Amino acid sequence: MLHGGLRHRHRLVKGRQRLLVGTLGVILLPFAAQYVPFLFDQMHLVELVESHGLWGSVIFILLHIVATVLGVPGVILTIVGGILFGLIWGSVLSLVGATLGAMGAFWMARYLFLDWAQKRVRDRKLLCSFNQAVLQYPFGFVLIVRFAPISPFNLVNFLFGMTTIHWFPYSMGTLIGIIPGVIAYTWIGVAGNDAMHGKGPWPLIIACTCLAVLSAMPLLLRKRSLT
Repeated sequence: MLHGGLRHRHRLVKGRQRLLVGTLGVILLPFAAQYVPFLFDQMHLVELVESHGLWGSVIFILLHIVATVLGVPGVILTIVGGILFGLIWGSVLSLVGATLGAMGAFWMARYLFLDWAQKRVRDRKLLCSFNQAVLQYPFGFVLIVRFAPISPFNLVNFLFGMTTIHWFPYSMGTLIGIIPGVIAYTWIGVAGNDAMHGKGPWPLIIACTCLAVLSAMPLLLRKRSLT
């Protein structure tokens, strides 16, 4: 009786969580249908955010969330954040939006696809490797995976949702781990905008170099550990 009651309670909680995820999806769907096309056009994206005045920052964060949940790369958004809000506020807004979007994708994967993934985990080596690493070093593994700016951010969100990791180390590892990449892409937006206005190309070159170093660092560290 006790086990049966626990299973019933677990199914009830899971059903409510799925209902919540579905409700949020329905709420965000009209917003996504209206604004997602702007994610592929940097010029119109800048005009869109600027046209909403003080609400532009809210629109910017919502676009980050929707793009991440839908699996749309958010690099253009982060660069546009630098153009619109500068290095500091652009980085902060992109960091908030990307983290919330990563959590949204995580919850969707967990409560819509987790059962399906667990039944097929033996046939999916990548998911098996993720789950094994998560069990041993949950926060550290998320941090390492997130650190490389060229890592497949959206794919990783769903992969983590299909593992057994708790949401807290996942969210904290994501928040901290993406800081260098977010700053680098935002800096590219700032420097690129300055270069277009005749302030010289060197800040843009330095920003691109920093991004390249960040992207190569995990590979260099791995190679060093093997030698």
